[in-house]
Amino acid sequence: MAMAVSVKLVLGSIAFAIFWVLAVFPAVPFLPIGRTAGSLLGAMLMVSFRVITPDQAYDAIDLPILGLLFGTMVVSIYLERADMFKYLGKLLSWKSLGAKDLLCRICLISAISSSLFTNDTTCVVLTEFVLKIARQHNLPPHPFLLALASSANIGSSATPIGNPQNLVIALESKISFGDFVLGILPAMLVGVLVNALILLCMYWRLLSVQKDEEDATLEVVAEEDVNFHQFSPATMSHMTSLDSHEWNSKTEIVNIDSQANVKGNIAHAETLRNRIRNENELHRTSSAGSVSSANSNGSKDLTSELHSQRRDENQNILSNGTASMDEPGDAVFMQSLDEKENPTTKWKRLLWKPCVYLVTIGMLISLLMGLNMSWTAIAAALALVVLDFKDARPSLEKVSYSLLIFFCGMFITVDGFNKTGIPSAVWDLMEPYAKIDHVSGIAVLAVVILVLSNVASNVPTVLLLGARVAASAAQISAAEEKKAWLILAWVSTVAGNLSLLGSAANLIVCEQARRAQHLGYTLSFWRHLKFGVPATLVVTAIGLTLIRG
Repeated sequence: MAMAVSVKLVLGSIAFAIFWVLAVFPAVPFLPIGRTAGSLLGAMLMVSFRVITPDQAYDAIDLPILGLLFGTMVVSIYLERADMFKYLGKLLSWKSLGAKDLLCRICLISAISSSLFTNDTTCVVLTEFVLKIARQHNLPPHPFLLALASSANIGSSATPIGNPQNLVIALESKISFGDFVLGILPAMLVGVLVNALILLCMYWRLLSVQKDEEDATLEVVAEEDVNFHQFSPATMSHMTSLDSHEWNSKTEIVNIDSQANVKGNIAHAETLRNRIRNENELHRTSSAGSVSSANSNGSKDLTSELHSQRRDENQNILSNGTASMDEPGDAVFMQSLDEKENPTTKWKRLLWKPCVYLVTIGMLISLLMGLNMSWTAIAAALALVVLDFKDARPSLEKVSYSLLIFFCGMFITVDGFNKTGIPSAVWDLMEPYAKIDHVSGIAVLAVVILVLSNVASNVPTVLLLGARVAASAAQISAAEEKKAWLILAWVSTVAGNLSLLGSAANLIVCEQARRAQHLGYTLSFWRHLKFGVPATLVVTAIGLTLIRG
């Protein structure tokens, strides 16, 4: 592509630079508007500067990718409501053989989960489980948090639905779901194993002893708290369901105000009891006849008011779903609800979870059969909505629409930057040294992808390099073109482990751990970098030898 005129080149570069700064540093002091608004600003500037036309901007938005993202997010939301991630959390501590066994379990479970439900979702729902289990066994949290984030990134490389950049690659390359899995799965499995070995080697001594004395006074978490944890994600608005799906439908609209109302009602009832006692003592000092009459009437009125308040309290609990399963009275109340539910509601509660799992399995089988990925995911999402047989708004409101909007703005911004001619000019200089039919060419290409993924983020890197790398490889053979796409998917994904800022999954684990109630832990940038640099280089290099076109 010929270089655009100088004015368009400069303006397009400025628009892309603004997008890049806000995407990498969303809370930058001079413009703290966040990634989503930053991507829209970059897109608007590309159109306003006339780098691209409005029609070209609309055409740049890839609807199949947005559809696939939306469908997988909805499926993940219903899987969370069906307690899938709670069961995964239980596997972490089930018959654990010690700290090293726990670390290996975290690596395996997070890798498998992220390949099926995306790395971000896995990190959101498992971070606090990992913290609680570490606290329960009086272990240092950071090796396990590193295991969770790094293994989630590596595991997500194995499937097109594991992370956003793989979605882009699968749809742009037209590689089928099955071929994509077969091409990267060996590298992913070995990568997870090597990653776990590196963690064990780095933290073997730390995992072999108890925590320092200054940490020994920390409260140990009970087994029940680990198994029945209710998530409070920092970056997503998901809520996990309780054991009963029917009760989950009641608790979706819980808020702090409703809890305050119940507490206020209980306090008011206690005040009424005190008033009865005070009234009785007051009347004892009066004449016998007056005492008898007044006490009788006052007690009746106050007792009636107390009974009415109790009825209001029970109705308030029922309507707002604010009951806590910690008190015996609440357990009795829940039991009475179960006894009164009609057969239709009971059967729905018993069959709904298996249906969610069957629909998800059906979606994965359909993807392996080569059906259209975006429409398959949307169909599975709608099947779950229909099976739920109630207003889907509470569940659909948990979809990360800000992520979808971010992708729209990013598509437009990257397309405008491509039209300046700068990416093509840079690639023309590098292409002779990045031929994937030679080991040296693969190494150069991997380094370029690794650096760009940490500088410009992995999805923009894929959008900028994907078509050019594939076109260069296609000149060699069709098999090499497919291999080039898979190399791009592998390296851009594993590159996220290099630093704390390398992927959203790392930031989610860090933020979740920091904000965890009573369990807060800060995973520092340098502590992550100390592990991330050697682990990323070793895992990337080994995986490249196992990728097949």
